[in-house]
Amino acid sequence: MRISKYFLATLKEAPSEAVIDSHKIMIRAGMVRQLASGVYTWLPTGKRILNKVEQIVRREHAVVGSHECLATMVTPAELWIESGRYNSYGDNLLKFKDRKDADFVLGPTHEEVFTTTVKQEVFSYRQLPLNLYQIQTKFRDETRPRFGILRTREFIMADAYSFHQDWEDLKRTYADMEETYHRIFTACGLSFRAVEADNGSMGGAGSKEFQVLAEAGEDLIAYSDTSDYAANIEKAPALPSSERQAPTKEVEKVHTPGVTTIESLVEFGKGAYDASQTIKLVVVNGATEQAPLVAIALRGDHELNEVKAEHHPLIASPVTMANPGQIEEVFGAKPGSLGVINCPVPLIVDNTALTVSDFVTGANDTDYHYFGVNWDRDVTDYHSADLRNVVEGDPSPDGQGKLLLTRGCECGHVFMLGDKYSKSLNFTVTDENGQNIHPVMGCYGIGVTRVVAAAIEQNHDEWGCTLPDALVPFLVGLVPVNYNKSQAVRDFAEQFYAELPLKEEVYFDDRGERLGVALADIDLIGVPYQFIVGEKNLNNGQVEFKDRRTGEKELLTIEQAKAKAKALLENYNK
Repeated sequence: MRISKYFLATLKEAPSEAVIDSHKIMIRAGMVRQLASGVYTWLPTGKRILNKVEQIVRREHAVVGSHECLATMVTPAELWIESGRYNSYGDNLLKFKDRKDADFVLGPTHEEVFTTTVKQEVFSYRQLPLNLYQIQTKFRDETRPRFGILRTREFIMADAYSFHQDWEDLKRTYADMEETYHRIFTACGLSFRAVEADNGSMGGAGSKEFQVLAEAGEDLIAYSDTSDYAANIEKAPALPSSERQAPTKEVEKVHTPGVTTIESLVEFGKGAYDASQTIKLVVVNGATEQAPLVAIALRGDHELNEVKAEHHPLIASPVTMANPGQIEEVFGAKPGSLGVINCPVPLIVDNTALTVSDFVTGANDTDYHYFGVNWDRDVTDYHSADLRNVVEGDPSPDGQGKLLLTRGCECGHVFMLGDKYSKSLNFTVTDENGQNIHPVMGCYGIGVTRVVAAAIEQNHDEWGCTLPDALVPFLVGLVPVNYNKSQAVRDFAEQFYAELPLKEEVYFDDRGERLGVALADIDLIGVPYQFIVGEKNLNNGQVEFKDRRTGEKELLTIEQAKAKAKALLENYNK
């Protein structure tokens, strides 16, 4: 590729609104440009990387027998009404009317579309299983698009949908697709983990996320230090690490003026106890008219897991905090002094909080706390559940080792949906007995644009991208020094370029730019194998070779340089 004819839109500085490394680099390297909040145009360099991710996706889907389609991004609202997601999906679903006043949505995902399409063509169990996918633009009207390409409103996804006669067949394809995703992320050269996850608005019976490990990731991943167990913190069961001890103290009500937080309560105790020996209340809205408020008791050093909480039958979904005024009216005390003794609303105690004895908690009397409180002696009316986030050092749920935490960016997700969509959209086939059955479904998605950003988060340095070979915009770089001034350099570079195979993978900088600019640009976009042609070296029959990732340089003979460049290109993607 002659760079003099290429749209190379590099910048010296990133805009101030770019706060994470991948966003800064993608702007500076001329990969993307923001058009509106969370909406980006992909320029040629970025699109070349996108294309390579898509090539890997297509190759691996073909291996598992998934066939590519292309559905419409614009979806009739009636399909979403039938599935029950038109309102439940929330504000991220962009709704609009056409000129005939018909309701439509911009598809954030395509379960409804693919189910309806297959429903029109498949009538018998003999036509199953069926696995279809697409690579297509999605739109989710995010409240706060951020982190550049990691959290946008418009993005490209590779989403697949499988249809099956029964659960056993679904489980086989689910396992195949999970393995396909392992191959895709491995082929992209990424460090990742497949983790247990919550199904969320998708519904169904089980799912796994593919998390690309990155400090800028929005998700927190819990994993065992001695086994393969890993889960999104939203999903990871929190196991108590000890059993409750017998009471040793009597209840005492203590005046605690101005003590409204766990930190101030511990400070008040002057070392007599720590946060793990306190119990705090989180008051949320309830799911029923009979119980409009619900209190959740947690150990003072633990945090509420809202995903776990929203699955509890007593708690409204999504989880919303109760109004402070309503709390004070019901409890007779201000938040900060709430406790578990004589709790006036249904009380759900986190399983780990139940292991604490002789604890400190609010007295439901402003500026007072109870000390020496014990479960089943002083508090007997409660429910129990796992409602907290895991922390480092918790026992691993698989019984092997302790949990550690790391950050990740969700770039893929596989779901066992079951018959949620086939039932709601009235899709049936006849089974071997001539009876109508609802097929069970799986769905599988990879955020193609997000993979690019996550890969750059994992692979960069102070000069720009250091992407794996599979994703680089160009594999080989040819940089002639003083191209416009030295006839010898120009003639050799042209000859060198003419002899190379796979020229679409060659970054030939024939712009005649100053050497500093040329080297900064090629490093910024991350061309891994660079051949720098200078007149002095050329006169000695040599070409400088630079490994972009290590920074190491060596002088090769002209024959060695040509042979190395040819071999790199001929063996690329083999």
